[in-house]
Amino acid sequence: MPALIAPSILAADFANLQRDIEMINKSDADWLHIDIMDGMFVPNISFGMPVMAAIQKHSTKPLDVHLMIEQPERYLETFKELGAFQITVHLESCKHLHRTIQQIKALGIKAGVALNPHSNIQELEYVISNLDLVCVMSVNPGFGGQKFIPLTYEKVSHLKEMIVTRGSEALVQVDGGINEEIGVKLANRGADVLVAGSFIFNSKDPIATISDLKKKLNELEQ
Repeated sequence: MPALIAPSILAADFANLQRDIEMINKSDADWLHIDIMDGMFVPNISFGMPVMAAIQKHSTKPLDVHLMIEQPERYLETFKELGAFQITVHLESCKHLHRTIQQIKALGIKAGVALNPHSNIQELEYVISNLDLVCVMSVNPGFGGQKFIPLTYEKVSHLKEMIVTRGSEALVQVDGGINEEIGVKLANRGADVLVAGSFIFNSKDPIATISDLKKKLNELEQ
């Protein structure tokens, strides 16, 4: 299966949020990636429940919610009610990671775990079989528009090996600094989902940008 494309709404024009969401609806994108930041786990604040409710109202794409927050277990049910089909929490913010994964699963939605650039994928070895997704951060989380960290390629390859070895069905997602060239290289290394923000929303024609990337990813499967 070709890698999926998940535009990050963090890079949208928030003064024209409905317009940008409807644009993504018309595109070949697979998911809509939503970063929730609390200003504590990461040094930035994005948006919370009211904006998430507005996104749910207008989006026809599955809502992939990435919680960059402290104690994410407090808000799992709320974001499920706001339309998340999948919730990803950070390894670094969960004191009891396995318990949090089970809480997400109990809500009837998919569970993901994100890793900051410095985190070792081996820390997921004993929960990988419970996961639907692992999000590899290819920039330091908190702000859009950052430069891709090249060591991510190696990390993705090793993560894919772990997933196969453990018999897990988890998808490998990569988030941060992705463009067409990087996206294709990541897909060749085993990435299943590409999160792209500035590359898409800052382009002259976001729909065409998504379409061109999708075409490149499809070619890899032929």
